[in-house]
Amino acid sequence: MEPAFNTHFVYELVTLLAVLDPTAAIPVFLAATAGLSWRQSLSVAGYAVGAAFLVLFFFICAGQHLLEALHIQMASFQLAGSIVLLLFGVRLVLGQITAEIAAMPATATMAQRAIYPLAIPTIAGTGSMLTVVLLTDNNTRSLAEQALTTVRVAIALVVVFCVLVLSRQILRLIGQAGIEVISRVSGLVLASIAVTGLITAIKLSFGLK
Repeated sequence: MEPAFNTHFVYELVTLLAVLDPTAAIPVFLAATAGLSWRQSLSVAGYAVGAAFLVLFFFICAGQHLLEALHIQMASFQLAGSIVLLLFGVRLVLGQITAEIAAMPATATMAQRAIYPLAIPTIAGTGSMLTVVLLTDNNTRSLAEQALTTVRVAIALVVVFCVLVLSRQILRLIGQAGIEVISRVSGLVLASIAVTGLITAIKLSFGLK
């Protein structure tokens, strides 16, 4: 039995914001935009949120069909995604992600800075991909409900964009030490979500309660 969600607006929006986790994107965004002007930083934020929306929209439209065509069970997708998310969360806790971004060449374009690891997997991670597939389940959701969910995804991403835009103000408010704390805590939260996903996927795979 696969997990299901209700279609209440606030419930879906809160669920989406939880899996998108804007706070986890703050240290990644600041590292990706270090040394850039305000306008360039806005471009990176726009590219990142736009790319994340395209990825999630693809999974809304074709994710379930793709999994079915490849004969991949939802539990298997969740298991694989949780493993990837766990590895990413651990790297974020250890500070490896920001170090990797810092090593990015100065000639990197705004799009290159935005795509990895900011848009994917920080914003559009495996958890959010799985969530939008479940929220738009073709077996239980009408086209109208799927369209409403897509709108809610867009609203949630606008919130993420606003958080990214305010990242420098947040940095000035809490300092670099505070950003490091957010980075580690966000990584720990992501790792915890991944472990929960792993447990759920294993239970679903073996029919356990």
